[in-house]
Amino acid sequence: MTAIKVIKVIGTSAESWEDAAREAVRRAGESVDDVRGIEIEKWTATVEDDDITEYKVTSEIAFPVREREQ
Repeated sequence: MTAIKVIKVIGTSAESWEDAAREAVRRAGESVDDVRGIEIEKWTATVEDDDITEYKVTSEIAFPVREREQ
């Protein structure tokens, strides 16, 4: 049986929400192994002078819990 752990990660991008989601997965993968899924909770953006300057996604990243080594 596999247990799954979920962490909340906010990804950002100057290009798009899709790039922000990819950034969230990439950054999570730097500190956890075997990322298995992402669920986007919220899509937001920073607006300056009537233009979007930064896309943001608040996401939950899922990965398996590792068993302790004996």
